[in-house]
Amino acid sequence: MLQKIGQLLGVGIVAGVLVAALALPAIGGLGITARNVATGFLNMPSELETPPPPQRSVILDRDGEVIAEIYDQNRELVELDDMAPVMREAIIAMEDSHFYEHGGIDIGGTFRAALRTLSGDVEGGSSLTQQYVKNVLVESADTQAEQEEARETTLGRKIRELRYAVALEQRMTKDEILEGYLNIAYFGDGAYGAESAAKHFFGVSADELNLAQAATLAGTVRYPYLYNPRLNPEDATDRRNVVLDRMVETGYITQAEADEAKATELDLDVSTPSNGCMPSKMPFFCDYVVQEIEQNERYGENETERARWLRTAGLRIHTTVDSDMQEAAQDAVDKWVPRRNESRKVAAEVLVEPGTGEIRAMAQSRNYGPDESNLGETSINFATDMNHGGSTGFQAGSTFKPITLAAALDQGMGFGTSYSSGNTTTITGQRNCNGGTLADWTLSNSGDTKGGSSHNMISGTKGSVNTYFAHLQADVGLCNVIKMAERLGIHRADGTSFDNDRTQANNSFTLGSEEVSPLTMANAYAVFASGGKLCEPQAITSIEDRQSGETIEIKPECEQVIDKDVAAGVSYLLQQTFNGGTTSGLEIGRPAAAKTGTTDGSASAWFAGYTPNLAGTVFVGDPRGPQNYPLRNVTIGDRYYSEVFGATIPGPIWQETMARATEELPAESFPSAPPQFGGTSQAPPRPNADEAANIEGGVPDVVGLSEADAVAALEDAGFEPNVSSARVPSGEAEGTVAAVNPDPGSELPRGATVNVFLSAGGGSEERSGDLPGGGLFAPGRLEDVDGD
Repeated sequence: MLQKIGQLLGVGIVAGVLVAALALPAIGGLGITARNVATGFLNMPSELETPPPPQRSVILDRDGEVIAEIYDQNRELVELDDMAPVMREAIIAMEDSHFYEHGGIDIGGTFRAALRTLSGDVEGGSSLTQQYVKNVLVESADTQAEQEEARETTLGRKIRELRYAVALEQRMTKDEILEGYLNIAYFGDGAYGAESAAKHFFGVSADELNLAQAATLAGTVRYPYLYNPRLNPEDATDRRNVVLDRMVETGYITQAEADEAKATELDLDVSTPSNGCMPSKMPFFCDYVVQEIEQNERYGENETERARWLRTAGLRIHTTVDSDMQEAAQDAVDKWVPRRNESRKVAAEVLVEPGTGEIRAMAQSRNYGPDESNLGETSINFATDMNHGGSTGFQAGSTFKPITLAAALDQGMGFGTSYSSGNTTTITGQRNCNGGTLADWTLSNSGDTKGGSSHNMISGTKGSVNTYFAHLQADVGLCNVIKMAERLGIHRADGTSFDNDRTQANNSFTLGSEEVSPLTMANAYAVFASGGKLCEPQAITSIEDRQSGETIEIKPECEQVIDKDVAAGVSYLLQQTFNGGTTSGLEIGRPAAAKTGTTDGSASAWFAGYTPNLAGTVFVGDPRGPQNYPLRNVTIGDRYYSEVFGATIPGPIWQETMARATEELPAESFPSAPPQFGGTSQAPPRPNADEAANIEGGVPDVVGLSEADAVAALEDAGFEPNVSSARVPSGEAEGTVAAVNPDPGSELPRGATVNVFLSAGGGSEERSGDLPGGGLFAPGRLEDVDGD
């Protein structure tokens, strides 16, 4: 009891002194005398930092449109002049009617609070300045212990608040304090600050609040849950009416105005801004941006600090994503690989601008969510590396072959570099970067070339000939190919470098047996498109920090990594794939270069291509493990596929995306083939005018014939038959021709490729127009399957 009496006496003395010194600041001499008496109190720490309270951060697309909001507290700061006068009047009337008269302490309220605190009740009666101090202390607490200390119901805390309030009133105007309070106060239901509360409960800005609405909000701050208008409308209405009565007592409104406001319904229009990436229309790009901030040391000393900065600093994060391109990519991946497909396959696509590294789109055929057990839901961004919220990557197949082309051209080899290797070959004597000799490597083509044929760079690239690239890698040197990959910015998605035992023993590096991400491959192909310039992938262009008032500008980080002629040479070779090669039929109406990729056993399929001003890569596979769940005999959406290749699904996704994404971009041309590589002189001879004309009668109907008879008939007609290794269900006898593509009768020039599909038997009658996948194999298209 004596202790409580002593505490109360202490508070009484402090309060008495402060009445003289601060509650009546106009009486200068009395104030000075009183301050001398209160030396002990005034020597307490008084400097209170008042940083802006936590507020929402927004992520914007390249046109400034909001794509996501990230926050711990739903708060939007506004100036006092942007709040309706009735909002200010209502809060003063209810919480501190003498606000503009005292020096920071409501003496009567302080005594009442002290008495309640000593009796064990939660105190009240603090001035607006004291309440503001308490909120600042809570919001600026860095630890749980500091938060608990700021909220503790003790006389010690009350005295600290008093001291801070005294000091605050000496350096801030009343309007500044009121503005700070109205921005920091919690109005319930997740709404912090008057602006967010007005929008949340009534769908208006704080400057549009009417009397009844302002009184409702002012009534919530003392007990936000009890007077929550959404959860407890009757209590909220009663509390609103109390506020209106107080506004009459303090002279802010008339009794008639109060009665009119009391007669109205609450008339709520509740809405809450989306929080996080899940509600965004581009959630995986949003997640990439979040990861970029949280993982980058330039934004804070540790991940916890960076995460808090992102969610509390009211950042305006300007990004590189183009909403139209993003929509094109998302539509394409969803069309070809529906999000909730029962086969659980996924498609991921990335678009990158050459010369800057700016990411224009990042899409995948999944809903964004934390529960991997839900069909079609994942929080893993399969488009990027593990350290940015992605996976450990996927083997990229023949999309790696351009790396070997670049390494060969970089060494001065020409387009005429040729090998006669047959359909199967053995490579011996390859050495890794450590000087070790690798075991012999035997590999085969998989139905894309004829045994005994000879290829140069052009025909080898058009047909994606495994044996050709194996010999080319052997001549260039495995280590040089690996180093070229690194120069192009290619790295393993799991974060390990290529300087590891597995990669250094990887004979089949050129065939894409390393696990990488679609972003990495898109960015590497952008090097060829930009004339040899490698730029770090960039998702953020600037960050406005509204708390500090600073703007962080993020410039592209680029360097020339290969010679312009080497880049032009690779682009020339990859343009040829559209001319009777593996990408035929996937043109986009403007100059483009591309490469398909299908890993061994159709575990996964890729397509990587570019124009001079946009690069894109598509991956399709099974995130549970492509080798265990390959792209064979699968139904994706409503389409059945006996086998999926790079041109079967990834190709059309890329084609549809790029056709739309480049609509607003200028149709630029690639540089001419550099003459030092042989120009076009080493390419297979072009047909003369007579040969270029379509063959009369078109593709002969060979369905039902044996493989040998069909091949002979097609060759006799002047076509180049390509017998697929994948057999399709058909009503034709097993081993005979089930279908051809293009269809029988299609008019094609002499030498054009006709794909032949043999019957697996046991199926219904099918012609080429009804091939598995809906007749997706376009005229003249070859499918590449890596033979590693």
